[in-house]
Amino acid sequence: MRKIISLSFLAAVIFFTSCKKEDFNPGTTNLQKTSNNWWVTLSFDGTDIFGTSVLLTTYNTADDKDSIWVDDLGNIDGFKCKAKVNTTNSTFEANKSNNVYYDGVNYLSKHIDIEDGKILHMAGHSKSGVITDSINMKITFSDDPGDQYVIAGVARTGLVEDDY
Repeated sequence: MRKIISLSFLAAVIFFTSCKKEDFNPGTTNLQKTSNNWWVTLSFDGTDIFGTSVLLTTYNTADDKDSIWVDDLGNIDGFKCKAKVNTTNSTFEANKSNNVYYDGVNYLSKHIDIEDGKILHMAGHSKSGVITDSINMKITFSDDPGDQYVIAGVARTGLVEDDY
């Protein structure tokens, strides 16, 4: 019995001393400044198409270096594509990026172009007036060539009064 207790104690000591808290910092990414949930509007020729804000999200890709996912969560046109990020000035763009929601499916909206994508830190106001980040981009869908839409909005604050 004494041998079992000694071995258990030794195993516990090895286990707790082999892991250091600073080895892993969960929840951080290299693209943290460009990753967020956004309340956005979609407009064409200056006209708001939906009449309200919908949720869009941007988040890091698996390589976590210079690309983000731009994902409308099915709220705009059902698109999710990769965009190249310039982390110095928080801009992003996509040139004929595959719409992975329709990857491998015979659907016209296979490619997405994003121009002038930018995130402006502390430059927007939420529904309740809280100062937050803003996002803006021009987007073209390959199934609607020649028509360029504008997606613009503010970061989701997490406050109930700011949700649409």
